[in-house]
Amino acid sequence: MKPDSARLLDVFAVHLMTKVAPALPQAYQQGDVSVLGIMLLAVKEETERAASRRIEENAALRRLFETATPRVQDARLRERLAEAASSADPGLTISELECANIALRDLLIDLHAHVEELDSPEARRLDQDIWHELAQSTERRRLSMGAF
Repeated sequence: MKPDSARLLDVFAVHLMTKVAPALPQAYQQGDVSVLGIMLLAVKEETERAASRRIEENAALRRLFETATPRVQDARLRERLAEAASSADPGLTISELECANIALRDLLIDLHAHVEELDSPEARRLDQDIWHELAQSTERRRLSMGAF
């Protein structure tokens, strides 16, 4: 048997929201169970895109680092950026991709702190590139159902 996790999460969510919640005696309990159903739908969406989102984001960060490397004045940071820009994801499991993402995002913080200390048009462009990537990162995480 090969369980289809997306289908199971759909079935669980719909069952909770259409069968279990209405059968409960108190409105608070009904609402509580309905929220659990909505959360299962959010988990389904995130599970479906988990690997692709991280792969896309890791690649975007590496491209940003590649662009930033020649603009950085600190030699050690420049070296770290070059190393990260040429790195690859260690595997395709969510935990491996997430570990790489955390390391890349930590480096992004260091880069952003460095750029904010510089006073040049080039530094401002790089700052804009960083903010653009942060906005894109937020968009990648947006749930189709909106906030709940």
